[in-house]
Amino acid sequence: MEVHHHAHTARKKWTHYFWEFLMLFLAVFCGFLAELQLEHYIEHQREKKFISSLHSDLAADTLRLSSIIEQRQHRLIMLDSFVLLLNKPDAKNYSRHLYYYNSYATRGAAFRFTPVDGTMQQLKNGGNLRLIRKENVSDSILAYDVSTRALVWGNQDEEEIMDTYRNIAEGVFDGKVLMDMRDEYNYVYMPSYDPALRITEDAVFRLNYRIHMLVAFNNTLRRDANALKLKATYLLSLIKEEYHMK
Repeated sequence: MEVHHHAHTARKKWTHYFWEFLMLFLAVFCGFLAELQLEHYIEHQREKKFISSLHSDLAADTLRLSSIIEQRQHRLIMLDSFVLLLNKPDAKNYSRHLYYYNSYATRGAAFRFTPVDGTMQQLKNGGNLRLIRKENVSDSILAYDVSTRALVWGNQDEEEIMDTYRNIAEGVFDGKVLMDMRDEYNYVYMPSYDPALRITEDAVFRLNYRIHMLVAFNNTLRRDANALKLKATYLLSLIKEEYHMK
């Protein structure tokens, strides 16, 4: 009976398994590094996009704030003139001017600051602020956002004061005249004559206080708008410096 001998393969050395493991490990590790590098690249591109968009928003805010500061300065002059004429013994002889100055007491939209905050909202609500790697920039962004919201809240408080003023003024000024003073684009023009006023000592007393409050809010919000403009200007310069923007 013929006996068959089985061939035995030589056992591999431990070093062979070590090198196989090492090569597999290096392949997985390099793949991980490549994926991590790609993720960092994508996040860096998103950061640049957010910064560019934020830069545009800040530039728009700065222009709007400059306009508000200028208009609030003009409004202060109008309100001062309003009180001066309102308290004259012959105030009714200046009614055309009083009607005109009244419009500066009730005008809110021209002085209201609504930030261009689309990028800011994306940074905050989407957890994207972490993409801003430069800590000094992210800190300045947050500081600007806080100051922006404070100015917006101040505008809302001013609106409430204007509402209380309107409640008194509606008994003094003729609404028909006020309508005739505005054109189709809502621009206000002084009447060419002296319209009738229902002016009383009590009405003047009450209007004086409301105008005083409007002046106080106007000055405070002009100051805050100027401070916010400075922060926006600083943040713009910081972004240009840190991200080498032209």
